[in-house]
Amino acid sequence: MMYGGNGKKKNEEERGIPVLNLRPSIHSRRAMMTVKFQDLYGFTVEGNVDDVNVLNEVREKVREQGRVWWGLESHKGANWWYLDHTTTTKFSALVNSITLKKLIRKGIPPNLRPKVWFSLSGAAKKKSTVPDTYYNDLTSAVLHQVTSATKQIDHDLPRTFPGHPWLDTPDGHAALRRVLVGYSFRDSDVGYCQGLNYVAALLLLVMKTEEDAFWMLAVLLENVLVNDCYTNNLSGCHVEQKVFKDLLTKKCPRIAAHLEALEFDVSLVCTEWFLCLFSKSMPSETTLRIWDVLFYEGAKVLFNVALAIFKMNEEELLMTHHVGDVINVIQRTTHHLFDPDELLTVAFEKIGFMTTTNISKQRKKQEPAVMAELDQRIRRLNSINGHEKNKIVV
Repeated sequence: MMYGGNGKKKNEEERGIPVLNLRPSIHSRRAMMTVKFQDLYGFTVEGNVDDVNVLNEVREKVREQGRVWWGLESHKGANWWYLDHTTTTKFSALVNSITLKKLIRKGIPPNLRPKVWFSLSGAAKKKSTVPDTYYNDLTSAVLHQVTSATKQIDHDLPRTFPGHPWLDTPDGHAALRRVLVGYSFRDSDVGYCQGLNYVAALLLLVMKTEEDAFWMLAVLLENVLVNDCYTNNLSGCHVEQKVFKDLLTKKCPRIAAHLEALEFDVSLVCTEWFLCLFSKSMPSETTLRIWDVLFYEGAKVLFNVALAIFKMNEEELLMTHHVGDVINVIQRTTHHLFDPDELLTVAFEKIGFMTTTNISKQRKKQEPAVMAELDQRIRRLNSINGHEKNKIVV
């Protein structure tokens, strides 16, 4: 009989003695390895080997989707997706519209995103209403102007996607500054709100030109998103959070009840989602897949995605005991959501259909309570400030 290590281990196992495996398997060691690489838009991605495999699968799906789009272009003609609204035959327009909706939900190929977004979002139409020199004239006129908005923009530039090979350079900062400062003068009610720096930066990377990024930002704030999301009191954003809380109760009642018991406020995660449009929370390709649908179907898409994030983590969230645990689960998930298809499948198939009309009704229902709450907060702050001024300094 041989008395080597393997024989001893087998003997102990047969006698019921637990044996510790001190050397992790090759698979587990690989799963724990962290790798870094750049994605399609220059962002450094950090993840394990499984994440890399998911990203490789996603890239292959992107290539396949590109072939589908180019096949339709060759069959139906260039820009067929834009002509569906002006086709003379109603049936053809309907067929094109249904096809387009399905295609967009599966993802617009990166090389087609600039022109598809620009046309379908309404940015091209908005740009056509002003002189060709509008953007250049605007940015030149306000170049040396100093306002509270420009000061905040200058403060936020180096904090916008730090480490990006182009955005985090003098040229990148200058381009982003021109877009943000230009818009702050175009719409003084919005001016500048933190969160817009991330949105505008990602638009710059996709659209390739400052002017196109500027018009995409304009159509986003003026037509796609709810009003007052980025104004001083963020009233629109507060309304969206209230609507989302109601939707969470209806669509995910178990999660909503558990979070209420923990006294978890959804604004702890949703504020960033609704202001940055997931650009700060998720990998870039996943964010842009959400934006593909956002620019075509409207702001209701943000609710579908936000609900999907909670739904995907239902079992784990139900096991949490503290507010911090909930935040950790959500952030860990969003930072590693490398598969857009998984997220969007839950968002549109498991969450269910939500109409723009119903969402608008819910917004109107929540607006009075939000405005009253904000007014009360302002009065309270004014009262505190007035009390402080009336104090006698000895």
